[in-house]
Amino acid sequence: MVEEAETLLAAIQQCPETPIDVSGLQRLHMAVAQVLLALKPTIRGEPPDLFLAQRIFGDGLDGDKTPEPA
Repeated sequence: MVEEAETLLAAIQQCPETPIDVSGLQRLHMAVAQVLLALKPTIRGEPPDLFLAQRIFGDGLDGDKTPEPA
């Protein structure tokens, strides 16, 4: 999984304007989460996992997505 984080880091650095689609995300390694939180790419979609959707991607990481009211 750390290798995936390194690959993601390089991809975001090469094309920072490309959005990251998380609509099919089932699990998230903390190394990958740290890359996303540090670089704050545009996030597209919403993961089906409720915890990931609300706690990790609830704000879209870059503030473009407004959280739903509780």
